[in-house]
Amino acid sequence: MSQYPDAVQLTQKLLAFNTINPPGVEEACARYLGSLLESAGFHVNYAAFAPTRTSLVARIGRATGKPPLGFTGHMDTVPLGAAAWKKDAFGSSLEGGRLYGRGSSDMKSGVAGFVVAALALAERLRESPGVTLVLTADEECGCGGAAFLARKTDLLGEVGALLVGEPTANYPFVGHKGALWMEARTIGVTAHGSMPERGDNAIHKAAHAVGILQHFDFGVEAHPLMGLPTLNIGTFHGGLNINSVPDRATIGIDIRTIPGQDHAHIRARLGQALGDAVELVPTVDVDAIYTNPAHAWMQQVFSVAGRHLGEAPQARSATYFTDAAVLNSVYRDVPICVLGPGEPHLAHQTDEYCLVDRVEQSVAIYTDLIREWSL
Repeated sequence: MSQYPDAVQLTQKLLAFNTINPPGVEEACARYLGSLLESAGFHVNYAAFAPTRTSLVARIGRATGKPPLGFTGHMDTVPLGAAAWKKDAFGSSLEGGRLYGRGSSDMKSGVAGFVVAALALAERLRESPGVTLVLTADEECGCGGAAFLARKTDLLGEVGALLVGEPTANYPFVGHKGALWMEARTIGVTAHGSMPERGDNAIHKAAHAVGILQHFDFGVEAHPLMGLPTLNIGTFHGGLNINSVPDRATIGIDIRTIPGQDHAHIRARLGQALGDAVELVPTVDVDAIYTNPAHAWMQQVFSVAGRHLGEAPQARSATYFTDAAVLNSVYRDVPICVLGPGEPHLAHQTDEYCLVDRVEQSVAIYTDLIREWSL
């Protein structure tokens, strides 16, 4: 019997770690995974960007002239939400082929899948190009763990291709849109609500900005796979009390970009449209990821995944963004594929679950991809 847990058992173990972000206490989860990998011969480095906010990079293999195959996944999860859960949110509910828990699909099952595949092949990988596993903290709030690692390129090393274990139901995705999140801030002058002429209403300025944002034209053609960029106004805050003229208002803007768009250019174009009365402050800025489906390695992924899925994959992309957008700043020009066992439509949902069969299938896919790359 293997000394390591199988992927479903490991998923359950990972779900038991409360890594809800915020606050995102990932260290215990990272240390547990690191101990498993170290016991199999992996060299493990930890990277904490804040107390208890710990990522890790684990590698096995030797220099052969061919870089290792990379895998990445995050350990943090989103909050449980306002709706009550009917199932245990921390991994004890395994019913009818479904494993419930916050992060079961997004994306602790994906982490478990590629970790188990790497553990199973560890002995043979020692004398091969090997694999590098990048397990991050703070993905859900803007890829903070990956950004910290990207500033420490010596920890990340190099990879020849990168697999992202985010939820795709094991279907290979060739990329995802980028994200440019900003706060549009307006400033006014407060006054008594009975004398509004003595003030300068920040909400009025923000409301005018909303109208401009609703009709903002990016001035680009649609991407053949990802379509057009989008802009969503997600939040609007202003004023302190009803009987005062508000002197501050803030609009939360969520822009999803397509390959080839320059985020600095978007900010400049948006700033010009909104005018001097609005200050734009970026909060998340990650580029789109796209690998040509005709790339030789992507075709290999399609072939391997297709054997297990029972269908020939077609080019698809994810609607969400991933840590790959940040890691790509270090792993430049490598092909990237998003492929994981979680169900995309269940991410962030109440009573989130993953399918046991999908988790086991992901191990088989990851194992085949590691073998074809390194062995």
